[in-house]
Amino acid sequence: MKIENKENYVILADEKDDIKDFASFLEYQIPNKFKGQNVVLNLLDYTNLTLQELLLFLKVSNLHRKTKQSFVIINNTINPDEIPYEMTVVPTLQEGEDIIGMEEIERDLGF
Repeated sequence: MKIENKENYVILADEKDDIKDFASFLEYQIPNKFKGQNVVLNLLDYTNLTLQELLLFLKVSNLHRKTKQSFVIINNTINPDEIPYEMTVVPTLQEGEDIIGMEEIERDLGF
């Protein structure tokens, strides 16, 4: 796994090109190693990502967001209308950074 630390979030990316193993690995890693951090999951390398594969990250996304931290997935291959409302998926890293900034402001304001 590639890890890139930013000021108020961390970017995680897969190095092995195995989406199922990566999703399973993150279910353990996110709560243990990235607790208290906003997480951006960079899946741009998965140019043929399917909705079924994206849904492998639903559990870890929901669990992490319950801790009042952001969990944003970056991928531009899936139709946004097909993505469940519980998941935050945007097409670029810049948009992911913007989402985290907005969610930080919302949390500061008590939303």
